[in-house]
Amino acid sequence: MMNTDERPNEPGAARTLALVRDFRILIGQLKRWLREEARPGGLTPAQIAVISRLERGGPLTVTGLARAEGLRPQSMGATVAALQMAGLVAGSADPADGRQTLLSLTDACRKLIAGNRAAREDWLFQAVRARFTPAEQQELANAVALLKRLIDDPHP
Repeated sequence: MMNTDERPNEPGAARTLALVRDFRILIGQLKRWLREEARPGGLTPAQIAVISRLERGGPLTVTGLARAEGLRPQSMGATVAALQMAGLVAGSADPADGRQTLLSLTDACRKLIAGNRAAREDWLFQAVRARFTPAEQQELANAVALLKRLIDDPHP
């Protein structure tokens, strides 16, 4: 990875650097606004990370979650216990190893996730319709297509 001092002095490099800096700041602001719209109900960032991991990857043990999130199992245990108390995560015996408990999202948690997503999408829908003309919405669609290309192959 190259730092700012190592970037080539090619034509357009300064413009591209300014673009990516603005883009990074914009993405951060958008993430904050979307997070505010979701109103995750007082969940901590660690709890949100666990819910996201279980939603994306399916059931895991406390140890598996801790490893995936780079935490100690004891710390993850406290996070999971709070989620269980809130009725968002439930444990069941691992069919492959009955000594292990697999954690998964409850139906209540899935409803919370769906509601949060709907709130974020509604906010974004209303903002785009109110602030952008149809032509600008098409420009946004084109930009989204470009961003998908960036995500599809993050390492040039």
